[in-house]
This record gives sequence, C-alpha cells and structure tokens, in this order.
Amino acid sequence: MDHNKQLTILQMNDTHGYYDLHPEMFIEKGEERYRNAGGYARIATIFKEARKDNPQGVLAFDNGDTFHGTYPVVSTKGEMLVPILKALQFDAMTSHWDFAYGPDQLESLMSKLDYPMLACNIYDKETDEPAFTPYIISERAGLKIGVIGVAEHIVDKMMPEHFSEGIYFTLGNEEVQKTADQLRREEQVDLVIVLSHFGFPQDVKLASETEGIDIILSGHTHNTLRQPAEVDGTLIIQSGCHGAHIGRLDLEVGKGGVIDYSHRLIEVAEGVEPDGDIQRIIDDAVAPYRETMEEVVGHTDTALHRYNQLESTADNLLLSSLLDVSGAEVAFSNGWRYGAPVPVGPVTMNDLWNIIPTNPPVSTTRLSGREILDMLEENLENTFAKDPYDQKGGYLKRCLGLKMYIKIENPAGLRIQDIYINGEPLDQEREYLASFVTVQGVPKKYGKDRRNLDVSALDALRGYIGKSGTVSSGLVGTVQVI
Repeated sequence: MDHNKQLTILQMNDTHGYYDLHPEMFIEKGEERYRNAGGYARIATIFKEARKDNPQGVLAFDNGDTFHGTYPVVSTKGEMLVPILKALQFDAMTSHWDFAYGPDQLESLMSKLDYPMLACNIYDKETDEPAFTPYIISERAGLKIGVIGVAEHIVDKMMPEHFSEGIYFTLGNEEVQKTADQLRREEQVDLVIVLSHFGFPQDVKLASETEGIDIILSGHTHNTLRQPAEVDGTLIIQSGCHGAHIGRLDLEVGKGGVIDYSHRLIEVAEGVEPDGDIQRIIDDAVAPYRETMEEVVGHTDTALHRYNQLESTADNLLLSSLLDVSGAEVAFSNGWRYGAPVPVGPVTMNDLWNIIPTNPPVSTTRLSGREILDMLEENLENTFAKDPYDQKGGYLKRCLGLKMYIKIENPAGLRIQDIYINGEPLDQEREYLASFVTVQGVPKKYGKDRRNLDVSALDALRGYIGKSGTVSSGLVGTVQVI
C-alpha cells in the first residue's frame, strides 16, 4: 500500500540585503503599524524548526533580490552575505537585482555557495547557450522534485547596461513549459516547482497558460500573500519583502501530485530567538560600518516608506532634495519598491542609504512638455499594462513638481487626462528643467543637455534634512486617479 509523502517548502523572497532586524510597516485593523522584524539569524531559527518538524522533507528557496539594497551589502558587492546564506542551507535561488555588480560578480558569489542560481531564460550572447543552470532535480521525503528557475526578464531592458554584460534575457514562459514537459516525460518527477522572480501578476498568467506545474514560488512584486493563490491547479505563494516574512508550505503528496496542503506566512518577529552563530557572523561583518550608519542626520515627523503604488513619502523626500540642490522645476525617480520604512523620529545615515543604496549622482536634463507626457504614458503602461507580461519595473515613476490626472483603465498612451506643472497646464512645446536620479528616473531617449551634478543623492538628502533639522514628507496628491 502506498503512503502519501510529507514535503515542506520554505520561501524567502526579495530580502534586498536586509540582514538584521529593521523597522517594517504592517497594516493591522486598517492602520499602519511599525515594529522591528527580519534578520537572517531569526530566519535561520525558523528554518531549523521546519527541519526539525520534517527532518527528511524540507526544501528551502530564495527567490532573489538578495545581494543588493543595504549599505554594508552594497559596499562589499554582496560578499558579506556569503557565509550567512551558506549557513541557511538553501537548495536554489533565482535573481534580478543580484546582477547589480555585473554577471561575473554574481557568478563569483554563487561559486562560494553550495546551491545554484537557477534561470531557464538567461543566455550567453556569444553562444546562445544557457548562462545559468535552468533547473535541478531534488529528492526529499521519497519524492523526486523538479525545480525550474526563471529570472526577472527586464534586467537587460530596464536596468543599467552593466547588469547584463555578456548575457541576454527572454521572457521565459516558453522555456518553463518546455522544461516542465521534459521533467515530467524524461525524469518522471513527482512534482514540478517554478522558482520565479517574474512577479505575481505574471506568475498568475504563467500558471494559467502552462501545464504540469504544481507550485510557483513567486517574487519581485513584494506581495504578502496570507493564503496561496490557486490557478488552474497550481499553487502560488509570495511572502512580502525585506525578510520580514517567510512562507511555509506543507504538502501532502500522493501519486496524483499534491493531495492536500497547509500554508503559513511566518512573521520574522523580534521575539523569534536568533541563531547565535549567524548573529555573530552578522555583527562581525557590520562592525566596520556601524558608526557611519548610526549617525543621526535629522528627524522626520512623517513616516517615510514606499508602500504606496502612485506616490510615496520616502520618494517625496528624495525628490524634494533633488529639486532643492538642482533648482529644477520637476523631479523624477524610479518607482522602487525596496527600502525599509523610517518611522517618525530620528533619521540616520543608514536610513538614507536604505532609501537609495546605489547613491547615484543627481542629474538634470531639459525635457519638452511632449517628452514628459510621452515618458509618463510609457511608464503608466509599464506599470499597469493589461497583459501582465508587458508590465515592467516597479511602482509608478515618482514625480514632484507636477500633478497628473489619470484613468488607469484606459488603453496604453491614453491614460493621462491632464498634467499641471507648478500649477500651470503642461505646455507640450516648452522645455522644462528636470532633476532626476538614474536612467530609470529619466530614460536616455528623453531630454537633452543631460548633466551629472557634482553632488550625490545621499549628499542631497543629507543637506536637505540638515537645513531644517526636522522634515515633513507627506503625500501631496501628485497622481490623481479619476
């Protein structure tokens, strides 16, 4: 008589370099609540408990956006995380921002770990061969499990050029189906798992158009799913960001695949006992940076965060500093999702690094009114495209100095109803001085007379906060949905 098997899957996604306890925002009873959460030492404890519960049947996965996002991690190009991640005993990861130091550095980081970076949709430009391992087969709890990786496909389309030096990315949906068929037909696997950094809307579509996939571990879009989504027989989970939650999926597996399941979204709460060995590794790695990070540069009387889709308090502060240092009329930055919140109170240098860890120069360019309109319409389509596969980037581009009225449901290129710049209707023929950071703020195809000022984004933020000592950065209604 055959007995069903018990398999436990652990998911960590979009940690963005947050190695220790940090402030996080939680929506509870309709209100914003702030408390400390996260940290690899506490994640290790959660992993150990799962492995104790099911000694022969645990798989642990990292959905990527791991090696980038905080000052010590960026300063070491991800190196400080290697011994920590090694101790957590992951089975595989995939990626997006992990390419921030170039593909060679990512390969170097992965060579020091005991598990692979999976991606069925990344190819070598010279040979057209897969640049990373497309899939693995793992055996747990008497089961043969195929795991397919799919990386974020926008790396060579929306990110700085050095992210994709020597490689190119495809969407990945065709490769996923082809690989799933191969694993079922040739390897006779019991389960197929897709380890994805595609994004939740994209993964829902992927599940709806593919066959033979049991589980999609989703990343990229920072969805904190308290229950799995079930799409045409495929379970999809995603577990927030910054390591504030771990997803745990306990499966009962029989001959026909998943018979039953239970899911827990585990808060990596401050009360979780940290693993002592990993905490020591973290403390030693961070020690050289701690004095710089803990310097208080001012105070905020509004909480700073990036959890709003159309406009955010953290980016309004950044954009205010760009306008202040540049004298521009309007300011733009990318719709980044990552970055721990800063509660009301002191603002440290670490908080500023968390807002913009790449610390690019402040830039200016001259944009015609028509270019502003076209750039914002393009960004609206990238964010809200009807087809999830056409959605690119993060949240809506952050803007200050303008007010935009939009209809989200309208077709591409026709969503903007009106734009006002400093209270005046947009003049499509006029040129406007715009300040921005990174090519994601203002893509290269827009504007003329592009210049990098002799001041970095962190310098601008620090100087702006220092002028008053205490800043207010509320929402100002930059984007109005009508």
